Amino acid sequence: MNTSYEEGLTLAKEIAKAEISQGTEVILAAPFTHLKGVVKKTRKNSAVHVAAQNLATHASGAYTGEVSAAMLNSINVTHVLVGHSERRMYYQENAEILNQKIEMALSHGLTPIYCCGEPLEIRKANDHIQYVSDQLNATIFNLSEEDFSKLIIAYEPIWAIGTGETASPDQAQEMHAAIRQLIADKYNSELADNISILYGGSVKPANAKEIFAKADVDGGLVGGASLNADGFKDIINAF
Repeated sequence: MNTSYEEGLTLAKEIAKAEISQGTEVILAAPFTHLKGVVKKTRKNSAVHVAAQNLATHASGAYTGEVSAAMLNSINVTHVLVGHSERRMYYQENAEILNQKIEMALSHGLTPIYCCGEPLEIRKANDHIQYVSDQLNATIFNLSEEDFSKLIIAYEPIWAIGTGETASPDQAQEMHAAIRQLIADKYNSELADNISILYGGSVKPANAKEIFAKADVDGGLVGGASLNADGFKDIINAF
């Protein structure tokens, strides 16, 4: 919930000017009010896509204040965040709600960016891998192999979001490798190898290159650092 409409469009326009290396994709998850304008400002750069930060569990109807997958389709939004820790924490989005949102996104051709991750007390208890495994088993592991292949996964250690704390590159790699192994065990190794797993937890220009260099880290879910165009372009160029 950052930037005015004009500020958001200016930011998107500047980011869309980035020289993006082949094989790298940039996805801007803008507020609902900004989405149509951001789509217009970024459409000349085929490597830049636009995501919504949320979507409704229903296709349409008397759900005042909600935004449907069909509405997002109609303005050429291609991705949507599902399961972000703030939605889970502040709006009590449980596995049932997340499953409905994932189903709604997939049925309308949107790519869900599924977020998972552990709070500080779970990390301190060394139960982080089991905690994330339980999250996956309750949600996206219910999908068919075909539908699962359409996802992007974002691992976000909750204790490192907006705190200035960052999981070390080795900690990020450990969890990303564990998630990939869980996918291989549930589905198969080929699917696990081809799924994109992003790291989200205080990614910034100073640490992006080292984090992204890890074998199982395929990108970043960038928070506050994305609000500065030059800094965000540095993160993009860290690949």
